Amino acid sequence: MRLPRIMSAEQRSETETKDDLRVLNAQLRSLEAGERIQLLAEKFAGRIVATTSFGLQAAVMLKLLREHAPGIPVVFIDTGYLFPETYRYASLLEKELDFRAHVYAPRITAARQEALHGKQWENGPEDLNNYARIHKVEPMNRALQDLGADAWISGLRHEHSRGRSQRDMAERQARTLKVYPIIDWNSEKVEHFINGHDLPRHPLASAGYVTMGDWHSTSPGGSSSRESTRFKGERYECGLHLESGQQDFQI
Repeated sequence: MRLPRIMSAEQRSETETKDDLRVLNAQLRSLEAGERIQLLAEKFAGRIVATTSFGLQAAVMLKLLREHAPGIPVVFIDTGYLFPETYRYASLLEKELDFRAHVYAPRITAARQEALHGKQWENGPEDLNNYARIHKVEPMNRALQDLGADAWISGLRHEHSRGRSQRDMAERQARTLKVYPIIDWNSEKVEHFINGHDLPRHPLASAGYVTMGDWHSTSPGGSSSRESTRFKGERYECGLHLESGQQDFQI
């Protein structure tokens, strides 16, 4: 007679987590975007945040959040290197949608960072990863800890890049649950939503930009793919949506 395999506590926890994710993904796929956000607000009440980059499609997620879960805190990571237009757009959307984002910035100023480390975004992968950790990942990790959150809503979409096209609606990044309520929306649906709600557009949308990030690593796209407009086409992800590898970080 073959005895059942006994799993360790860690293995059981991992299996339960995967099962929970399968159930949650099935629930989310059966709902519309607004309903997904409502479900998340109820299921993770008091321990969930949303993020915004105040980028080209930011108004969509912010409008959905304001309509369906206005109590969820919205976090904005200010790297210190965003386009001036992005800061002005952030102010406009906050007034238009009547909310205030929780702003988190690096512990080191842009001027000091450059004086000590140089323009890290111009160097190889190691310096670029260090730049992302200082300016994006650490502030986001701090936001999650300060706000007591272990669940995070983001506006990622499958169309953004090849890497994102494989992501599920809900997934784990280290010790944090991440959920993407509009991941299955295409550009046509995004445009329809923006036009239907008469939402203001990012000022650089009319200047040929198809994605938005720091001024030093984002370029207009024209007919190019989104991936080619970030970091000179060498990478798309800035680091926020990849596991940090830092043992003391929850993302």
